[in-house]
Amino acid sequence: MRYDLNLMPVFLALMEERNVTRAAERLGITQPALSNALNRLRDTLRDPLFIRERYGMRPTQLAEEMAPVIRTALAQFDELILGQQEFDPEKASRLFTVAPNSYVEFVLMPEVVARLRERADGIKLRLIPFGSDLSETGAVSGTTEMVLGRITDPPDNMVVQHLMDDGLACVVRADHPEIGDSISKEDYERLKHVNVLPPGRLRAGLFQALEQRGLRREVAVSVTHFLAVPEMIAATDYCTTLPRQICRRLARDTRLKILPAPADLGTFPVEIAWHVRYRHDPAHRWLRSLISEVAREIGGEADA
Repeated sequence: MRYDLNLMPVFLALMEERNVTRAAERLGITQPALSNALNRLRDTLRDPLFIRERYGMRPTQLAEEMAPVIRTALAQFDELILGQQEFDPEKASRLFTVAPNSYVEFVLMPEVVARLRERADGIKLRLIPFGSDLSETGAVSGTTEMVLGRITDPPDNMVVQHLMDDGLACVVRADHPEIGDSISKEDYERLKHVNVLPPGRLRAGLFQALEQRGLRREVAVSVTHFLAVPEMIAATDYCTTLPRQICRRLARDTRLKILPAPADLGTFPVEIAWHVRYRHDPAHRWLRSLISEVAREIGGEADA
């Protein structure tokens, strides 16, 4: 029997997403194209593979049994083929699907894109969101090339590398009537706060750090992205606690004032993870090296 290897990533995306729309978005193809690929798989394997239900698609027993076999086979095939290829960044043409969390997207990715423009203009990036669930990004199956952020409990088929560490600082409006060049514990607890609730582990990390230092906050408003914070802080007497690298960028806004936190709130790691199938992929290794270079330089700025 002949098998079309191009259909295997479609199968794995459907296994993880259990939804045609999300699987198509992850793969960067249209829903009709994905449905057509699924029909070809069904015809080849003589099994429905996925049964439509009210809230998604349920894999059949054959699909459940096939999934780990296909993941392993694709990883071994990629490792063999990609490891033999030469890579010239100036001549390369490739699209990488990368899943950064909101912190990495704001802090690291602009400089990564700038260096790609200078060194490898044919390398394109497609960014998809990463919260805390690796499987939702497609990284566990390898359909997403790498994940950037706080990596917790990775499966055995994922490689994790530390990139940098960051700490936390406070932001108030520049002409705040009660806060001068520093913020005390009493000030911090008296003020109302803007709280950032990005998906993932940073949220829990800040809450834990505050609890460990005996600091309380009265949260007036919670937002879902760092970019929502400056306007709210500039228009109120509220305070916010953000990663230092975010604060370094907000310091360009003359309406805002960056201050050390009233206590040492510790640091959090920034990491990169990828499927073992990309371990020897020359283009993937080159991009990982570029991202590591940017992270080292940005992390070094914080220590300077």
